[in-house]
Amino acid sequence: MQLPVDIRWQGQADYLATWQAMQDITNHRGAETTDALWLLEHPPVYTQGQAGKPEHLLLPGNIPVVQTDRGGQVTYHGPGQLVGYLLFDLARMGLGPRLFVERVEDALVQALHAFGVPAVANRDAHGVYIDGRKIASLGMRIRRGCSYHGFALNVDMDLAPWRGINPCGYAGLQMCQLRDFVPVRASLMAEIRAAVLGGLQQQFPELDFGRRQGA
Repeated sequence: MQLPVDIRWQGQADYLATWQAMQDITNHRGAETTDALWLLEHPPVYTQGQAGKPEHLLLPGNIPVVQTDRGGQVTYHGPGQLVGYLLFDLARMGLGPRLFVERVEDALVQALHAFGVPAVANRDAHGVYIDGRKIASLGMRIRRGCSYHGFALNVDMDLAPWRGINPCGYAGLQMCQLRDFVPVRASLMAEIRAAVLGGLQQQFPELDFGRRQGA
């Protein structure tokens, strides 16, 4: 039997408030707590992962910098980027952290392939890439056998703030976004959200991404 997932589209949401909510749910969830997927966008913010080094912050300017508890190095969030936070009970699913991350990468690759975009996952420098340019970043935290944080997929955003950092700790790494490869249209964010849900359903057959979809 598939386990239900509570899917919520939250629009544009403050990073700090969302992070606090993820921590609260993870700290207090029990064996019967329903898994959740939050899909949203953030106002402009740089976030430093637990491995983040200050030298990778080059010119942050007026964009706030938040030291967070996810894995990885520095990244950028902003409007036009699809962020997905996966609050999953990995112990209940019988998944280890590495396989979990790889399944999420593959779900994003599958979603991009639905648009005819030749994306690939990089198992060494985690994330999703197109011809050496990065289109999606991943940063997770596992606590008490449960995951939070997740992925960020560039869809139709201002890429200029990426030049203020070494993305994910890689100097000179070029970023790209979905609109570089497909015609721009107002429905693009909704289309990629649907494709990502389809990819996640394929990669996590033990979960049901259609039963409990929220607003």
